[in-house]
Amino acid sequence: MNVKNKSFVLFLGMLSTVAFAQINLGEKALGALQKGVAGFTFSNEQAAALAKEGVRKLDSANVVAGTNNGYTLRLQRIFGKHAAENNLKLNYKVYLSSEVNAFACADGSVRVYSGLMDRMDDNQLLAVIGHEIGHVVNEDSKDAMRIALKKSALFDAVASQSDKIGKITEGQAGQIASAVIDCKYSRIQETDADTFAYAFMNQHNYDVNAVESAFLILAQLSEGSQSNFITRMLNTHPDPKDRAQKARERAVAEGKYKAYVQQPIRNTVAAKPTKKKPTKKKR
Repeated sequence: MNVKNKSFVLFLGMLSTVAFAQINLGEKALGALQKGVAGFTFSNEQAAALAKEGVRKLDSANVVAGTNNGYTLRLQRIFGKHAAENNLKLNYKVYLSSEVNAFACADGSVRVYSGLMDRMDDNQLLAVIGHEIGHVVNEDSKDAMRIALKKSALFDAVASQSDKIGKITEGQAGQIASAVIDCKYSRIQETDADTFAYAFMNQHNYDVNAVESAFLILAQLSEGSQSNFITRMLNTHPDPKDRAQKARERAVAEGKYKAYVQQPIRNTVAAKPTKKKPTKKKR
């Protein structure tokens, strides 16, 4: 999935240079800062609220496919039925970019790059998106954001107002956006997300062999690729060939393995409705 963001956000990287403004802190906030933030609990609600602001910034910085665009229609067709997966309220959009990338965030936002959709069929895309959803379900996205924000002044500001998320400035939203796409996961988290993706495919009766196939595509793209997603994946994720092998072993163990044949990929723009020609009245 250019759907870190665990891997398949795997997969990501942009908006790395954004100005960061300060949050206006009150007396309560200053007191909290003086006491330190070591004990601050970064809740799922706070992670979701911050992620929502970051994704809003990313949406404004990317070209988002319209509702009648072929990429959007395809994503809706294959993924729309899973918008409430694992009790999550997911929203999804396509970024029109040649980047091979996808990611999911703590607020349920799923973003898939058209470059990825150009290379993978429906089942392969579902495997990648399933992986990204796994990061959210396993709370990896929350943990990764906490680590990323801890490197910035924003974490202290949020920690000082632990009862709520203060108003986020545009500059802060930009830094959150960088944190969203730069989330890093451990190899254990990546493995767990891979397991979730396989289980997701199996649970919904999709071809589980698409998991192996998707990783093999990423392995092939990694050879000489300059993609941010691929580069990040190679630096922080287990080898895609090894991951493909593990997916294959699971399928073999369950008696479901068969050589996967990639299906035709259609990302055509939806045709405009034609106007009906007026019928001639009979005299």
